[in-house]
Amino acid sequence: MSQTVIGVFANNSQAQQAVSALKSAGYNDASIDVSSRDNHTDTNSLNTRNEKVGGFFSSLFSDDEKTRDYYTEASQRGTVVTVHTNDMSSAERAADILDEYGAIDGEQAYTSLRNKGIDATDMGTSLEVIKEDLMVGKREVTTGGVRLRSRIISKPVSESVRLREEEVIVSRTPVDRPATSADLDTFQEGVVEMTETAEVPVVHKTARVVEEVSIGKQAHENVETITETVRETEVDVERLAGETVATTQDKLATTSNS
Repeated sequence: MSQTVIGVFANNSQAQQAVSALKSAGYNDASIDVSSRDNHTDTNSLNTRNEKVGGFFSSLFSDDEKTRDYYTEASQRGTVVTVHTNDMSSAERAADILDEYGAIDGEQAYTSLRNKGIDATDMGTSLEVIKEDLMVGKREVTTGGVRLRSRIISKPVSESVRLREEEVIVSRTPVDRPATSADLDTFQEGVVEMTETAEVPVVHKTARVVEEVSIGKQAHENVETITETVRETEVDVERLAGETVATTQDKLATTSNS
């Protein structure tokens, strides 16, 4: 019964090492397929490759949509090594070789290659270092102003003035004596008049300039310190410990010693 083994590699060099190991183990070229982004230099070719890979996984995992999507997405970003075998034991041996050279399963590949900020390419895995710069400018805003408006108001004022007024007084004095010739000379009709006068206030107003109010502007400058927070990416490099792999020579030496 034919079996298919799939290995997804984030690094193309790992995939090529796995292929070499498979061939050394007896798997021929016809049973090994390698699909890499590096083999497609233009957009149309890359899109065609992705469509074929997606169709392959759709047929392979037709009943498992989640696994199909994981492998399709991962394969479009990394390198896929597919091994076709005739029996289960050959498939298991091929799977062990792929795992030994860094193959990752579909979900792990999907998570690794889609991790934010990571660009998985055949040249390796890189982190984008992003740094924010602070740029301070200035703009003119209206902070206030002064408006002068003149208006006329009325207010009462008081001023004292002394006024003179005349009054004609009529006096009557009772007399009882014989009339003289002089009295008889004035014994006739006549009119005697005397006028009365009075002073009245006369109001006259004059205007004088008592103050001048001017409006103008003066400018001054001051230095203001702007405190803000900027972000940047820091990458910490940590070397991971690997597993100790016994080479063929080590195994031979151990056998000889025993």
